Amino acid sequence: MELKRVVVTGLGALTPIGNDVETTWNNAIAGKSGAAPITHFDASKFKTQFACEVKGFNAADHFDRKKLRQLDLYAQYAIVAARQAVADSAMLEAPNLDKDRVGVIVAAGIGGLHTFEEEAGYFALHGEEQGPKYNPFFIPKMIADIASGHISMEYEFHGPNFGVVSACASSNNAIIDAFNLIRLGKADMMVTGGAEAAIYPAGVGGFNSMHALSTRNDSPETASRPFSASRDGFVMGEGSVVLILEELEHAKARGAKIYGEIAGGGMSADAYHLTATHPEGLGAKLAMKNALEDAGMTPDDIDYINVHGTSTPVGDISEVKAIVDLFGPASHKLNISSTKSMTGHLLGATGAMEAMFSVLACKNDIVPPTINHAEGDDDENIDYTLNFTFNKAQERPVRAALSNSFGFGGHNATVIVKKYEE
Repeated sequence: MELKRVVVTGLGALTPIGNDVETTWNNAIAGKSGAAPITHFDASKFKTQFACEVKGFNAADHFDRKKLRQLDLYAQYAIVAARQAVADSAMLEAPNLDKDRVGVIVAAGIGGLHTFEEEAGYFALHGEEQGPKYNPFFIPKMIADIASGHISMEYEFHGPNFGVVSACASSNNAIIDAFNLIRLGKADMMVTGGAEAAIYPAGVGGFNSMHALSTRNDSPETASRPFSASRDGFVMGEGSVVLILEELEHAKARGAKIYGEIAGGGMSADAYHLTATHPEGLGAKLAMKNALEDAGMTPDDIDYINVHGTSTPVGDISEVKAIVDLFGPASHKLNISSTKSMTGHLLGATGAMEAMFSVLACKNDIVPPTINHAEGDDDENIDYTLNFTFNKAQERPVRAALSNSFGFGGHNATVIVKKYEE
């Protein structure tokens, strides 16, 4: 069976550094941080009091009051990003669009955390006197698959429809699933990506208790500093990025603009620890190896790696080990950067955002930077002879880019994108 080629024909973004794709990309290239004091709740008593929130978002601009009763913030973000991507693709203008062959896979690592927190909190305060009294939308607002359902209903897309949950690898897994459905001929187009909105007491407090978050409250904009010796944890982010994947001949037949091509995807499990990556990067290496094999590519074909690079002491080192071990001499020819230094870590949405950055890096021949890097790590395993793109974007030919996402539970997912060529 000959596999079909899959291209990217639409993008939508609602992120901590921009409420659309163009603004997000321009701010990433400019090295702008999205970190600031938390506004979603009073974080004054928390160890971490800042995050990378979406800014200037007014739900009433996008949804009526009746619809808002049904939507957790993460789903609101997903729907808005999907609307942007659908409009950008111009798919609805195509004559004879077969909606039975358009599907939706939008991931979330956590889902409706705010909804759960509100409902559980209300019951904790009033349950003894009132008995169980829950909002009828509680469950459908909270569950992590519901964003896909809302998007499919809004556009009457009847193709494959589900959510993916694999912690911080979720939206890379969603993209890989969507990619495989198209290249196997099960769909013509897929709306895919991720969404997350967990910057609330339970999210921040939970990660604080694990000592996972940076506590650099005096300088939020410099707190996310992957590969720097002074890194002290990740910065939480939120938002949504959605991509439209499409079978190549279907895209050409309707005259669609093409941003780039999905070349392959790889997955693996660390099978090592509940939350920590394997110290030698074995799972990360296997995911990248599987992605290269899936794409029919070698390490020499990759020009840029958008690393998971969360700014945690152990995680950054293990990923670099994996890259050097797998890529060998080719690791010195490619550029490496972590865009989480600007956007923070969007948890289940992070893979989609970084896949978008990788697609745009190939399209524009620009590698976005890792900001906030001032000093190297003393660990001998951080090899600073590699081409880390620190503090300033770099123009260079980018034929193909590899994007890594790793999640609690040892979930690893790698997506490879490349410049579109006939």
